[in-house]
Amino acid sequence: MERPHCPAVKSMNIGPRKEPALMFTQLNPTIPVHVLGRGDGYAIGMIDYGQEHNLIWVTAIDETGEIWCAPNAKVRLGRNWTMGRKENPQVAADKAAMKIEEEMTDAACACGKDIAS
Repeated sequence: MERPHCPAVKSMNIGPRKEPALMFTQLNPTIPVHVLGRGDGYAIGMIDYGQEHNLIWVTAIDETGEIWCAPNAKVRLGRNWTMGRKENPQVAADKAAMKIEEEMTDAACACGKDIAS
């Protein structure tokens, strides 16, 4: 079955396709975000595999410099005073958990035993 005509598809020069279209968008400017389980960073791009999939945020993590492709469900905007947006409770909980994990790792290094395992 051929896809119906869509002006957006024509304008992106993709044309009619039988397989799902992949859409990558480079973000300029980048967007400051928090990836649950990874930390704060900047979204530098976004991948859209189509309507049956989560958006994937290509994110550079501040602390480690790693680039992670995080699913939409794991990405949160940070607080923004000028927009009146407070810190997301999931972000606050994630940061607290990461701090506890870091303190446990530091304590393990101080005594020479690995208490994390």
